[in-house]
Amino acid sequence: MNASLARFFRALPSPVQGFIRSLIEIWPGVLTYHQDGLATRHSSDFLAEARFRRAYAAGAATKSWGEVDVQWRAYVCCWAASHAARLEGDFVECGVNRGANARAIVDYLDFARLPKTFYLLDLFADSDPSGSGDDLYEDVIRTFRDFPNVRLVRGRIPGTLPMVTPAKVCFLAIDMNDAGPEIAAAEHFWDILVPGAIIVLDDYGDRLFWRQKVAFDHFAQRVGVEVLSLPTGQGLILKPG
Repeated sequence: MNASLARFFRALPSPVQGFIRSLIEIWPGVLTYHQDGLATRHSSDFLAEARFRRAYAAGAATKSWGEVDVQWRAYVCCWAASHAARLEGDFVECGVNRGANARAIVDYLDFARLPKTFYLLDLFADSDPSGSGDDLYEDVIRTFRDFPNVRLVRGRIPGTLPMVTPAKVCFLAIDMNDAGPEIAAAEHFWDILVPGAIIVLDDYGDRLFWRQKVAFDHFAQRVGVEVLSLPTGQGLILKPG
């Protein structure tokens, strides 16, 4: 669920909220997952995995996700990162906020032991335009201080893209809520993505961010791939061999 949907639910009259919850409760065992705009009766046993629970807790501790539970979205990122860890190349995330996804990933993979660099690109600035964002930036520095192969790149995309110069990239996560810099990032890294590399698009299926979907559908057509739309609202792109 994006934050707007969570706010919509909280804005409903209490009796309506109670009715919706009761519908779920009177069918015990029917729904195995009901969060973040996704409800399913299918297996979600990853929620009980100690490795994932530890990684999710590390990400949640950054407070990047706010009050919204996003376990399935976080699991998709961890799964994609685990796939990419077997490939040549480095990791890149564009749109980091307080670093929840990246923090979950580095815990899930024990990233400090990998011969890779994880580049985190963001303004690292508070949403309040009157704030400098220095406190947020310092918080993110502290979050990743135990990971010497995580590198923060502070500034606005696409201006900072030339500062990120890995020879190869195997994992690219994009979440900037803005089609322009998102496409710029995808275009910048596309040629150095290795075969089998994966791109995780956080907002692809979110109707509030339909411009991203249109833009990435056009991008995918240009480079000869298709975007896999997920019920989490994410999209996945796999670099062909």
